[in-house]
Amino acid sequence: MLKIDMKRCLLWTLTLTLTTVAASAQQSTLDLGKDELVLGIPGSGPLTNARIEEWLSQEVNHQALTVKLPLGLSLGESQMKGLQKNPLTLAKIELGRQLYFDTRLSADNTVSCASCHHPQDGYSRHTPTGVGIRGQKGGRNSPSSYNRILSDAQFWDGRAGSLEAQAVGPIQNPIEMGNTHAAAVATLEKIDGYKLQFMKIFPDSGVTIDNVGSAIAAFERILVTGATSYDYNESYKRFAALSEEDLDDLKTDSPETYAEYEEVKLLAELNPMSESALRGQDLFFSKRVGCSNCHVGANLADEQYHNLGVGMSAKEPDLGRFAETKAEKDKGAFKTPTIRNVALSAPYMHDGSLATLEEVVEHYNKGGAKNPWLSDKILPLKLTPLESNDLVEFMRACTGSFPFVTGARLPQ
Repeated sequence: MLKIDMKRCLLWTLTLTLTTVAASAQQSTLDLGKDELVLGIPGSGPLTNARIEEWLSQEVNHQALTVKLPLGLSLGESQMKGLQKNPLTLAKIELGRQLYFDTRLSADNTVSCASCHHPQDGYSRHTPTGVGIRGQKGGRNSPSSYNRILSDAQFWDGRAGSLEAQAVGPIQNPIEMGNTHAAAVATLEKIDGYKLQFMKIFPDSGVTIDNVGSAIAAFERILVTGATSYDYNESYKRFAALSEEDLDDLKTDSPETYAEYEEVKLLAELNPMSESALRGQDLFFSKRVGCSNCHVGANLADEQYHNLGVGMSAKEPDLGRFAETKAEKDKGAFKTPTIRNVALSAPYMHDGSLATLEEVVEHYNKGGAKNPWLSDKILPLKLTPLESNDLVEFMRACTGSFPFVTGARLPQ
């Protein structure tokens, strides 16, 4: 069951109307990470066909949205993926939300996308590997499904070339949803509420597996992490060195910039980084420790594949990216996960073998696990216990909010 913030739900039910959603959508640019994009069809109680038809009749819900990323992630706005081929609309995002939480996409009506990528568990799962129909356990940890708007290739091994391809992959995986694409489409076609939405949103094709992927991908693209203590601190840095005299001049010469200074200063003060986290930040980005060799960019992830030695001592180790490329250098290499909100998505590594961030830091501290394909970026760090703790505290300071999402109110 989802832990629902009842106060927020009540406020939403009482105050959200089609008029306010329309007014929001008419803005030139919408902020990702805001609740408004995922609150869905207004109202409470069962999601009836009449409510769906009313929602679909509002043309503003079908207008392509121009979006921007929250502070921190905004540095990667030029790298946003998939929006030209699959434009975001409120109606498509809402359809994707419904599909993401609907267990009827699985063969036995027990597993949804959220079963392995749940908002309560940091859009992952607190199990070493994913668990599918009939309690079957997969071979890999469930990767987080947020901030995917900045990524093309998906899965630990990058085998899906787009978020759309990733979204429909688990449906036909025998261990995950155990279904077929044809059977999933047939199920959706029998549900009038879904058929109404597909025919309006995709008028040329209706209910198809490709359109299922497009809708789920649209929803996943708006799952982004909000600004963190680290981001607020970085934003304030450009003002931190100004003297009182400089600030007086700024107030006189550029009131708008001074107002910005006051805002970012307040946000940094309200979201402080601890001394430990600040030391950890210096270590993280230092040449000596080199975490930022791979955890780099707006999402603190290089979107590349590296062998860390995890699981390579097994009799038949998972060879990761090698299965896709057949390149010797890719044996045992897996995609770099983001550091953003990583504190919420334990356990860690592609096989879920490390239970805590402390264990992750210790794995790197010892230089990974030796094997012929170990990344040349992985070397013993010789961290002190204090330094190890500081690195963990910095990663925790990279935790931001998620938009409020409910898994309730699906077509009947």
